[in-house]
Amino acid sequence: MDIACEQDGGILVARVLAARIDAAVAIRFKDLMREVLQTPAPRVVLDLSRVDFLDSSGLGAVVAVMKLAGPGRSLELAALTPSVQKVFRLTRMDQVFTIHPQAPAGVRHAG
Repeated sequence: MDIACEQDGGILVARVLAARIDAAVAIRFKDLMREVLQTPAPRVVLDLSRVDFLDSSGLGAVVAVMKLAGPGRSLELAALTPSVQKVFRLTRMDQVFTIHPQAPAGVRHAG
């Protein structure tokens, strides 16, 4: 699993370069995101456009990353595939996260 990052002003965009966030990679995902969060930015957008599958472990990892971001920083999601969007909707986590239809324009094609 890899995560490509770009900064656009006060927005740090982290694009997950994997098709799955599941039990097999959840810990690695959290560790990588912990490194990503070392970059100062008031807003972090997690681009999930390449993720086709997210299970409960993956969802838990995303929530853990939100907590790692800290109180003065927002973790937002972008470009959810239909199957990932369904997981967020069914668990009502779409009420917890700000979800954008796509990543910010300046970094959308990075990675």
